[in-house]
Amino acid sequence: MQNKLLSVIVPIYKQEKTVEADLKNIYETLEKTKQKFELIAVIDGTSLDNSFKNAKNLEKNSTYKNLKVIGYPTNKGKGQAIRYAMYHSKGEIVIFIDGGMDINPNGILTLIDEMQKHNADIVITSKFHPDSITNNYPLWRTKGYYYLVRILFGLNIHDTQTGLKAYKREVLDNVLDKLVVKSYAFDIEILAVAHAMGFTKMYEAPVEIEYNSVNSSLKFKELVSNKIVKDFLWETFAIWYRLKILRYYQDDVSRVKVYDEELEMYVNTGNMSNKKQRVIDVVNKLLSRG
Repeated sequence: MQNKLLSVIVPIYKQEKTVEADLKNIYETLEKTKQKFELIAVIDGTSLDNSFKNAKNLEKNSTYKNLKVIGYPTNKGKGQAIRYAMYHSKGEIVIFIDGGMDINPNGILTLIDEMQKHNADIVITSKFHPDSITNNYPLWRTKGYYYLVRILFGLNIHDTQTGLKAYKREVLDNVLDKLVVKSYAFDIEILAVAHAMGFTKMYEAPVEIEYNSVNSSLKFKELVSNKIVKDFLWETFAIWYRLKILRYYQDDVSRVKVYDEELEMYVNTGNMSNKKQRVIDVVNKLLSRG
């Protein structure tokens, strides 16, 4: 695995105060490995603050020659940002880690080891792993979702939402073009679809989180708001509906796409051209929340 290119993606949303220090920290961690790597910072809304400008300043520094900064003007959601960066990545192993300095980037090294050890399709970090350190993090909000995920998708994974995961390129090549969710439930969509397509070698690894309510990318107060929780649950059920009822993610389905000029790429709408569209429109309107 030492000769394989590693892509590490950092989604950035309104983090102008911390983005440079965060990227430096991650970059220095990657230099500890013997891997060839590219670090991709994707700015989800370049017009919102100076995150893009500050990251670009760092990119110009020759010390960080393997740093690539990309983005687009309008905020489109974390899931869309990560998917956008995945399309632009070149690595045989692709990792994403949340910005904001909540998660210790040394966890990237653990993911690399676990991918190699198990020849895994996907390795995710779990706050419930016995070796995890979760200082100040409110674990209660994750436990209930674990049971829901297990019931709906049959995934025996304790924590789908921690922002540090690794994927084999083969998984992304088969899954990315099928995905719909743009925001919070992106994690569960890619896991559920990958599992349904036969990529079942999924493993959990420990993580170290130092939750900071001020600078955190996790935005706990936002996440527990009624609207965010409601939207997240709707997205989860929408994934189940597309997976189990519509069979939307199957290879032989004709999915309807639209061209996004900001992203310069086609994105899925959640609709299919070879089904009874009236029924799909009604149910998607009820279930889809971005």
